[in-house]
Amino acid sequence: MKATQQVELFDTTLRDGAQTAGISFSVEDKMRIANRLAEFGMDWIEGGWPGASPKDDLFFEQMRKRDWPNSSLVAFGSTARPGHAAEKDRGLNNLVASGADAACIFGKSWDIHATKALGISLQENLELVSGSVAYLKQHLGVVMFDAEHFFDGYAANPEYAMQVLQAAADGGADALVLCDTNGGSVSSRVFDVVREVVARFPDTTVGIHAHNDSELGVSNAIAAVQAGARQVQGTINGIGERCGNTNLISVIPILKLKLNIDCDVSDDELKQLFSLSSFVNEMANRLPWKHQPFIGQNAFAHKGGIHVSAIRKQSSLYEHIDPGVVGNEQRVLVSDQAGRSNILSKMQMLEPEAGLAADDPGVAEAVKRIKELEAAGYAFEGADASFQLLLRRAMGRFKRHFELVRFRVYDEKRGHHDVPEAEATVQVRVGGKLVHAAALGNGPVNAMDKALRAALVDAYPGLCSMQLSDFKVRVLSTRQATGAMVRVLIESSDGHRKWSTVGVSTDVLEAAYRALNDAIEYKLVIDQVPPPDETCA
Repeated sequence: MKATQQVELFDTTLRDGAQTAGISFSVEDKMRIANRLAEFGMDWIEGGWPGASPKDDLFFEQMRKRDWPNSSLVAFGSTARPGHAAEKDRGLNNLVASGADAACIFGKSWDIHATKALGISLQENLELVSGSVAYLKQHLGVVMFDAEHFFDGYAANPEYAMQVLQAAADGGADALVLCDTNGGSVSSRVFDVVREVVARFPDTTVGIHAHNDSELGVSNAIAAVQAGARQVQGTINGIGERCGNTNLISVIPILKLKLNIDCDVSDDELKQLFSLSSFVNEMANRLPWKHQPFIGQNAFAHKGGIHVSAIRKQSSLYEHIDPGVVGNEQRVLVSDQAGRSNILSKMQMLEPEAGLAADDPGVAEAVKRIKELEAAGYAFEGADASFQLLLRRAMGRFKRHFELVRFRVYDEKRGHHDVPEAEATVQVRVGGKLVHAAALGNGPVNAMDKALRAALVDAYPGLCSMQLSDFKVRVLSTRQATGAMVRVLIESSDGHRKWSTVGVSTDVLEAAYRALNDAIEYKLVIDQVPPPDETCA
């Protein structure tokens, strides 16, 4: 910890976060995440448990080549096994040999866990803790002790829980981390207990490791800091077993912006929170939570006309921080309930230099068109790219880059066990030139997407980087059964940006085409690609 730093950040995404159901990081994933965390400047990066799996062993072996000027790699483990001397314990020696800068070991602080789970006496448990820490301190510069189940243990036997911490301190522990392992403690209780521990160990760093089983992971971490804790352990996006861990993506801006507590995160690093969160989601193959505080897509989204009218005058009237400071941005949602203020605000974001006013004819045209389309089943709240194209059309600031002449799609399945084959053919006009292309795909929509981009890629090479990343279909009315209106929502990506488009029709392929058409047009617009000289009608 730097001299002026009040709280240090300990990331356990690669260890505790990796225990999330449905997440399995490869060694390469772990290395990329670790290096990304180091680029951010995370103080401590817990890489895993050496000896627990070949994957963790290979990770630590590969990470010997690291060059991290501001971050330290931590190896996780446990106290020595009962009946084993610390210097002969395989687990402890794996930590010593890992090449990590520090070790973090857990031990029992709840008396019943020592006697029942380990089957040893309370005194033997104290000796395990002190002996394990002391042995590691002979070989590693920093050793931290995670007091497992500390808050439950303190509630059951406060004197013994404190004795466990004293044993770790006597062994030379650099940090005493209080773990709410079951995630059941409330914040007021955490505050009181942490304050007692800080008073008992004024010269040792006290940390907090909270779980989110009671939806209090972040709140408990903040309560601990306010009570004197100087280390917060957590994960990116709050991933972790069961309900997750303390979310560092939320803790960091709360400490820095709300409490003015120095956690050694610069303003420029704070702006990386959005991209850091997105990066870990990509590595975990996990969809972002759109409502995630601070960095979610909807964290600063406004729908009500009164709200939008107010934020146009002063954003702080309905926003607790400037979204840009965490790398996010303000969004104005548009629906059939929205007023002119929402639409005008969106138009002004698109064309700030145009000086649009509420009585501009383009605003009235956009309002009218939105009402018509949403009456037909369109919904633009989750399809901002389609909405931006609609506004550009209403403002007279849009020219098509291509025109569909026709498309044909078929799906063929030859036998009961055969996998269906989808093929799409499309013909488009780019300027005065007719282009024909065909493609096979994993389903008819994927085939259509590939064929359409194949037809356009010679004219617009930037489409090579574009791909369809998500596809959703919703039946809008069940009354007409298979003839009902359907809405297709498509998410596209070019590797560093994502955008969503929408299409509606009684034909699911027609609806999908409309969404795909918008997706490609939007990509060309944001890339500032001019339409062909002979503009499509």
